[in-house]
Amino acid sequence: MRAHASAGLAALLVDAVEGGASVGFLAPLAAREAAAWWSRVADEAAEGARDVWAAHGPDGGLTGVVTLVRGTTANGRHRGEIARLLVHRSARGRGLGYRLLATAEAHAAATGLTLLVLDTRTDSPAERLYRGAGWTAAGTIPDYAADPAGVPRATTLYYKRLG
Repeated sequence: MRAHASAGLAALLVDAVEGGASVGFLAPLAAREAAAWWSRVADEAAEGARDVWAAHGPDGGLTGVVTLVRGTTANGRHRGEIARLLVHRSARGRGLGYRLLATAEAHAAATGLTLLVLDTRTDSPAERLYRGAGWTAAGTIPDYAADPAGVPRATTLYYKRLG
């Protein structure tokens, strides 16, 4: 994963923010800041706290990624969080997000997790993906997170039982 941190993964994160995705960063996102974030993710993956799956296009370029963060508290080890699902704008609309999500869900179930959670901006295109994949909306929090322009937006929390 580190080999992609300064190039493909960083570019994918920058593309998501430029495209308006509310994924924890404000625009404009510098490539070095995105690469530094992925470097920290690589550390978490090496420690076993986060799993990462990437998808590549026919030319070998990175087209999508999903991460799964495992619960670490004694009473939360049965759950995980989908904590980034990014698909490059040029690769959207072809089912890649669904396949990445299904991969993370299958791995979570195979490794003993029984519940997954995630959050996404309310009324975003991602909501259609999550609902179509069997996720349940648990509720909406107004003004929970700022979009890349810095405007507070509502966030919907989702969950999915596995197994």
